[in-house]
Amino acid sequence: MVCFAAAGTGAILKHFLIPGDINALRYTVIKSFWSILTTWGFWRNPHRMSFAASVYAMLHLLPLKDQKEVYEKFVFEPGRAVSEIGFWFFDVKSAAKVDEATMTWPVLVVSGAKNRITPAAMIKKVAVKYQTVATYKEFENHAHGVLSEPHWENIATFISDWLTSEIKS
Repeated sequence: MVCFAAAGTGAILKHFLIPGDINALRYTVIKSFWSILTTWGFWRNPHRMSFAASVYAMLHLLPLKDQKEVYEKFVFEPGRAVSEIGFWFFDVKSAAKVDEATMTWPVLVVSGAKNRITPAAMIKKVAVKYQTVATYKEFENHAHGVLSEPHWENIATFISDWLTSEIKS
């Protein structure tokens, strides 16, 4: 989960992983992870999405040059994490479980409407889960990389304004 804290008074969730107890299995998510999920033992090995899968899942709103630059920075992810998050209902240790009662600070939940790997509908469920402290903001012409896609400045301004208002509260 990517989380940015604001002087200990709030959090911004973007590019985050869906906590256990929210069904994250959607067509676009399965398609994004298909080559990994269909490799026996994926849960035991690190993996890195192919360029084509990454473009489909996360980079589709970037120009080709930027897609390649961003992809080159991708690292291998643990298959165990994919398993614990995507198949949380099989995980007896509940590694992906988050107790919403522990969320006591303001949270801004940011989503791109065209996000395929973590669709906006799933992200909105996270905001509902934390509804007592959460503000949900969906950006229409953005996908997964909301702060690296064209017109990211509008999102940065929104986040800055939200932080300023929450710090003053």
